[in-house]
Amino acid sequence: MPKSTFFTGQPVFNQLLCFIPRSKVEQLALKHSADRYCKKFKAFDHLVTMLFSGFHHCTSLRELITGLQAGSSRLSHLGITSTPRRSTLADANKRRSVDFFSDLFHFLRNRYVGFLPDSRIKGKIRDRLFIVDSTTITLFSEVFKACGNAMANGKKKGGVKAHTLIRVKDDVPCFVRLGAASGADKSIMPELKLPSGSILVMDKGYNNYLPMEAWTGQGVSWVTRLNKCSYWALLEENPVSEQQKRQGVISDKRISLGKPQTRVRVQQARIITYYDKQSGKTFEFLTNNQQFSAMTIAGIYKQRWQIELLFKRLKQNFQLTNFLGDNQNAIKIQIWCALIADLLIKIVKDRADKRRKQKWSFANVAGLIRQHLGTYIDLLQFLINPERSLIGYKESQPDYQLTLFKT
Repeated sequence: MPKSTFFTGQPVFNQLLCFIPRSKVEQLALKHSADRYCKKFKAFDHLVTMLFSGFHHCTSLRELITGLQAGSSRLSHLGITSTPRRSTLADANKRRSVDFFSDLFHFLRNRYVGFLPDSRIKGKIRDRLFIVDSTTITLFSEVFKACGNAMANGKKKGGVKAHTLIRVKDDVPCFVRLGAASGADKSIMPELKLPSGSILVMDKGYNNYLPMEAWTGQGVSWVTRLNKCSYWALLEENPVSEQQKRQGVISDKRISLGKPQTRVRVQQARIITYYDKQSGKTFEFLTNNQQFSAMTIAGIYKQRWQIELLFKRLKQNFQLTNFLGDNQNAIKIQIWCALIADLLIKIVKDRADKRRKQKWSFANVAGLIRQHLGTYIDLLQFLINPERSLIGYKESQPDYQLTLFKT
């Protein structure tokens, strides 16, 4: 590729770091005392080091530090004043506050993707749709308590469960809570804050009647699946048209959810029984929305698969199988840095997609960044028009002759 085509004065890694304001990093470091007792390896140095590890899929401290030492001549572009030792990085992963990295992720998310308004959300269903689910990251030590049966030697592999809330329109986490894999899903439901008018989709493992009742009073719609052990009483059988029956709707019932002797009683709930012809399975959807049709409720729940694609994207493009520490703090820091790296790639990808007809896949952009992290190439301009780098490339000219004689 000719040097002058996309040449720029900053490597790709520095172009990504430009999305992170240094003033905000210093502000959060002061807030969480992230630089206390640190002489050289500051919070920003730690952040850059962990992002370097995430982009390059480093599997050990030695691999990470050796990679930094090999490119030490370019570290000045990144703002790093000194290359850390393995012991220094291991100690920082163990001691530096995780809240520094989590707050930085939420700040970047709100700045470049958008924030959750406090007032009512209006617009299309997709603009108001939120999904909550969890994914488990398996560990090869008992740092976090795992779930399931023990192995033959009596030991269990640890596991981290990441409870995640995403807005379908953004495809970026807006709420993340990390905990042990043995923790119950519904325990985090009271922490979710949703604006009025939003629609929440969740698996039946998140069914918690107290938050569900509160959301109904706040104007938040929710769609989930019915647990077999749930207690409900039939109030009315809603009619199902012949067209809905052909589409797979079996029944539509208005119910009262919860036992009469308990103080939790979710009114105006519905149970929609739906038969999926593709899978051959029958599903029972539970919702508090009385306006949407039965097919709309079924279509909303199908959108839940989008968060599974997000989990797949994170696990395939970032190092979440080998961790650079055997303590909870180090594991959480690496996960938060993977989320920050994912967000940076998403920002660049979305900006490039807005200026070209054919959209990039996330895996292609992530692979390009991983291979050319230290290359002096204008990343955004390359993604907008990569054909310009072809040998003998010529700009396409409009056919004025056809335009002239067009009738």
